[in-house]
Amino acid sequence: MATNPGFAEVRFKGTRKDYFTYAGNELAPGHHVVVEADRGEDLGTVSALGAIAQRKCGSSGSCATPVPEKRILRHARPDEVGRLSSLRRDEERVLGETRKLVGKHSLKMKVTEAEWQFDRNKLMIYFTAERRVDFRGLVRDLARGFRTRIELRQIGVRDEAALLGGVGRCGRELCCSTWLPELKPVSLQLAKDQRLSLNPAQISGCCGRLMCCLMYEHRAYVEARRRFPREGKKLKTSRGGERVVAVDIWRSLVTLRDDEGMRRIVPLSALKEEVSARTEEGHGVP
Repeated sequence: MATNPGFAEVRFKGTRKDYFTYAGNELAPGHHVVVEADRGEDLGTVSALGAIAQRKCGSSGSCATPVPEKRILRHARPDEVGRLSSLRRDEERVLGETRKLVGKHSLKMKVTEAEWQFDRNKLMIYFTAERRVDFRGLVRDLARGFRTRIELRQIGVRDEAALLGGVGRCGRELCCSTWLPELKPVSLQLAKDQRLSLNPAQISGCCGRLMCCLMYEHRAYVEARRRFPREGKKLKTSRGGERVVAVDIWRSLVTLRDDEGMRRIVPLSALKEEVSARTEEGHGVP
């Protein structure tokens, strides 16, 4: 009796990952596997299986079809895992030679990372550039020197930070290079909603773009602020008309200023009681 193939997420070097089908139930996260690749085979590590892998594939938009076309072929042997380690060491040599060729061709591009496919049938080289680069001559020299198919892949500065890693302002390793599954757009509105300084030096990460962690607490800020009156709004309180100057969502405090410029800070609960009492008085409620 035929059974539906399993669904697996497999990670490779850096943040690269892909989705595959497999037969049998002997796989588990952390297993090294050999998978079908473009014109050959590659070796990676299983990072998710079943429904979890399917959800991750769907949320990331990585799955062009409901069922991946490529398959996991088998478990990797210990000697193959060791050979992958030697390929990783050789990529340092590849980087050095590639950068020399970039200088030879006077190309305005920064070579970030290199990655051998496990069977050496393809060599991927990642780079950043401010503008479009004509690297056809470079590709010919690379193919001649490394005797394999070359793929030059341009990436953004955020992807570069994820590949290279580093330490953030918080003193911990970058989220994008450790656990963050996808790099999603981060807008300046997130910093505005959280009343953060808009100084780029204070809200930007190592990549020079807005920090990904601005997204983590954004919903909590937005929901908390719904309980408060907006800044600039004039309220009728026990002291007459007062305007909201600032709010402190963590201590539930509101700063008010009257028409004479006098300020006071009141708890949100007390302010609501004052406003409610003045509203009832205005409607003639005894």
